[in-house]
Amino acid sequence: MRLRRLTAGDIAAVLAIQDAAYGSAFIEPETVIRCRLAGAPDTAWLAEDGTGPCAYLVGYRSCLGKVTPLGGLFADLPEGDCLYLHDLAVAPRTAGGGLGKLLVEHALDYAVSAGLVRSALVAVQDSRPFWERRGYRVLASSEDAMPPANLTTYPSPAYYMQRDLPGSHAFPAR
Repeated sequence: MRLRRLTAGDIAAVLAIQDAAYGSAFIEPETVIRCRLAGAPDTAWLAEDGTGPCAYLVGYRSCLGKVTPLGGLFADLPEGDCLYLHDLAVAPRTAGGGLGKLLVEHALDYAVSAGLVRSALVAVQDSRPFWERRGYRVLASSEDAMPPANLTTYPSPAYYMQRDLPGSHAFPAR
């Protein structure tokens, strides 16, 4: 297994993994993926095995509480203190092999080395337990009376989740 930075030459593989891993409500257009990669190339990774690309993770530097809408462009914030993980997908042929966990650990190591103190994401498609095992906790749900802006752009239920990173002196979110 090999992890590396995602490049523009990998977009076709990303689209194929996305198509195989997600329901149609979660498919995001190629133009959006290209723009995101151009705006935050240092926080996008691809996993490859002997057959080729099989998983990816895309994020960006942000601030706690800011949710990217489904299909929306990233707003990479150089002053942000949070690594927002927007898109993790694993090809069905390698599902259950630990690639998701490996990519998340790699991203969180990057975040700590970059001085970020938190990570956040939106959990969808019954992925909440996966993220909870990675130390994330729910801050809000799309089913709340007043969910954060953009959380309701995701099919329900969607959960905005956060975790503090090792070495941070952040107060726990409530």
